[in-house]
Amino acid sequence: MRELGLVLLCLLRISRKGVQCNGWSVHVPSDVTGELGKMVILPCTFTHPYKTFDRALTAIWRIREPYNGTVIFKCVSQSSSELCRTAISHKNKYKLLGNPRHKDLSIRVDNLTWSDSERYFCRVELAGDIQDKYESRNGIKLHVIAAPRIINITVSSSRDHTFQARCTAEGEPAPALSWSGPPESSPGSGSSSSHRVSKELRSLSHDGKYTCTAVNSHGRAEGAVYFYRFRAPDSSSFMVLIFVPLGIKVVVLLAMLSFAFFSREGQWPDFPSILLDAALV
Repeated sequence: MRELGLVLLCLLRISRKGVQCNGWSVHVPSDVTGELGKMVILPCTFTHPYKTFDRALTAIWRIREPYNGTVIFKCVSQSSSELCRTAISHKNKYKLLGNPRHKDLSIRVDNLTWSDSERYFCRVELAGDIQDKYESRNGIKLHVIAAPRIINITVSSSRDHTFQARCTAEGEPAPALSWSGPPESSPGSGSSSSHRVSKELRSLSHDGKYTCTAVNSHGRAEGAVYFYRFRAPDSSSFMVLIFVPLGIKVVVLLAMLSFAFFSREGQWPDFPSILLDAALV
């Protein structure tokens, strides 16, 4: 009963700065913000009731939930003279920055991705006759932010022979999208999924440049598409474009052959009449 009372007392003693019990405490911030593609530091310090501790020490970081969450980092130090050797580092992107022997479990997370937006929990285990284990219960919420980026812009046609453009961008917070360009185009539907958003522009009726702009609190980005419809010429003009160059080449070729032939014979005909006859053939 006494041990149960100590456990209950420990669970009830929670300060604003961390969890404390019988000389134990864990101190972590509630939130940390990092930028997509860069690194971020997750701080975690602790205290324990021992003046000195020279036995094995294990540092652990989990995600999603305390105690049963997925372990993404683990290191072990067998003695006070030995560094904490990494045993687990998921995707090799987690690095220990603190020194667990100095009560610091802080880690660095490299090359942040959207999937790193999780809640993180630090834990320390001290080996002994009765193994001491202590873990942050509220954890650290990591927020991954990013300036807008245009991912893709496409133009497609529908069954009624109208054209529409679609712009897709990403960022955190999710960016607001807007279209600009030639008049008489109507905004279409939009969609969003977490940090990614899309927006359509319907009824593209004028040739020209259409620009998609994405904006959030961290910046803006623009992407453009040039829309031109090719109109087929009528059949008569098409035939002229083909046969006029061809007729000129035939005339020149006949003139060259005639010049070569009559130069051998020593007779020089009236070239204008040859050219005229060749043109009429």
